[in-house]
Amino acid sequence: QVQLVESGGGLVQPGGSLRLSCATSGSIFSISAMAWYRQAPGKERELVARIASSNTYYADSVKGRFTISRDNAKNTVYLQMNSLKPEDTARYYCNGVISSSPLTSIYLVYWGQGTQVTVSS
Repeated sequence: QVQLVESGGGLVQPGGSLRLSCATSGSIFSISAMAWYRQAPGKERELVARIASSNTYYADSVKGRFTISRDNAKNTVYLQMNSLKPEDTARYYCNGVISSSPLTSIYLVYWGQGTQVTVSS
């Protein structure tokens, strides 16, 4: 089994910063990609940022403000969020494409439980 646990959410004023962390644990052989998604009330879950090897992707709405990074030794992915706006308010979910066995090339998608980010004055 693989577990993803997010942390670092909270209440912040507009213009402020937060750093989210996603720690992975369990039976992990290889991680293909990690990503952050978010879901605001009444809206669909959307991809915010993704990292695979040294390649990164950002949604247009967060480019220049958010930075995704990964610590391979700790199997942890981070999302540094700067210049936060009220429209960034959402529950943020960590997503990982992970293989648990060196004997197969099967990668499964795992999700964390999410961490709430609220941007408000």
